[in-house]
Amino acid sequence: MSAEPGQVTLAVADGIARITLDRPSARNALSFAMYDELAAHCAALAGRSDVTSVWLTGAAGAFAAGTDMADLASVTDGPGGLAYEARVEEVVAALEALPAPTVALVDGPAVGGGLILAAACDFRLVTPAARLGVPVARTLGNMLSARNLARLEREFGVNRVRRMLLLSELIGADEARACGFALDLVEADALEGAARDLSARLAVGAPATLAATRTLLRRLAPGEAEDTDLVAQTYGGPDFAEGIAAFRARRRPVWPRRREGRS
Repeated sequence: MSAEPGQVTLAVADGIARITLDRPSARNALSFAMYDELAAHCAALAGRSDVTSVWLTGAAGAFAAGTDMADLASVTDGPGGLAYEARVEEVVAALEALPAPTVALVDGPAVGGGLILAAACDFRLVTPAARLGVPVARTLGNMLSARNLARLEREFGVNRVRRMLLLSELIGADEARACGFALDLVEADALEGAARDLSARLAVGAPATLAATRTLLRRLAPGEAEDTDLVAQTYGGPDFAEGIAAFRARRRPVWPRRREGRS
């Protein structure tokens, strides 16, 4: 990824808080510092009663192309993988727990951690350019936590999640709309207008009702399965190490077990 550090910005106007993932040269891939900035913005919004909806969007025709692989290269063993997943979970949980409803404005790629952030929002508006997936089986050789897998299963259904994870398929905007992941499919130049219309509808709802309903929906969601053994094994194993090495060398990964099978 680019050496450009990127940033996550927050702007509040007319009851709408707009959080922007801003790292265009890397398609808004989130560095660890950007995750921290996103968490800080969520903390800042947690006590604001003047905000009636929160938008999460990306800069320059992309939502977010996952976690920055250069930062992921610092994860070299199982405990490091557990710490990374815990760090991401804190950020995603903070986004889910915001008092105001959240809307993801998805233009272009929403991949890996970017897709998880979109799935954590209450609503998604997508453009025809949207591409959604988690192709880590083809690229990095890591995995999703149980909670993040459950978030995707809740929004996409288990069969689409199998395709995204096991076949490394990216889902397009039409399918995202058809399966209900996207509330609506709109052209890029109409995305902000559609988000404003949605925010206006949300603003007339009773805050207590909206907050209670969103909290109960989170409590009903699955995702408490034990995953620490698998996370530690995957991040501490040879496939993830090969995925990082291949990224650094700008080549396709050659997974160790596949290599051993051909020897």
